[in-house]
Amino acid sequence: MQDAFNAATYGAREVGYGERPAVLVVDFQRGFTDPTFTMGKSVRIHAARDQTVDLLAAARRAKIPVAICYVGWQSEKDIQYWKISALHEEFFVGSEALDIDPLLIDMEYDYTFMKCGPSMFFQTPIVSFLTKHRVDTAIITGCVTSGCVRATTIDAFSYGYRTIVVDDCCGDPQKDSHEANLRDVDRRYADVRRRDDILTYFDDIHGRNAA
Repeated sequence: MQDAFNAATYGAREVGYGERPAVLVVDFQRGFTDPTFTMGKSVRIHAARDQTVDLLAAARRAKIPVAICYVGWQSEKDIQYWKISALHEEFFVGSEALDIDPLLIDMEYDYTFMKCGPSMFFQTPIVSFLTKHRVDTAIITGCVTSGCVRATTIDAFSYGYRTIVVDDCCGDPQKDSHEANLRDVDRRYADVRRRDDILTYFDDIHGRNAA
């Protein structure tokens, strides 16, 4: 039996790569990558973080912009009605949970900022940054796949960027949730690719820039 989504032509076209990518790193901060914190114990998120290290190194070599966000709030006065208790307990300004994972950050190269909603685009300066660098392709990594990565993917698509989600550079506490959400955005909004495919793309850009 033919898949109902395929029959309705979901996923029939590819987004493809543009000429000027940027890497968008969603919430790889200690609150999600450091087991000291309640939400930092997922080995799946740790693995995705580790896979992202070389990806960012390749992007920097190729002079590709890198933007890294972290999520946090000033206090209960401004946090939304999140149903996740740990966010109310550990993610306020001043907590080390907001620190970007030290394995990833290059303070001299990366553009970093705090966000307050699921999407990296919601009331943040990211569009101005991408416009300044004439970016046409958003390469998305980070966590959590089923939450902030998905929200960022939909907004990148909505703003008109070619949107690529890097499967093995995104992490979710559960495999089935990760796979279901990537399968769904791959049908509608983005191309889902593996890290090695992105590294080849970055190498091609690096080669063109060096020529």
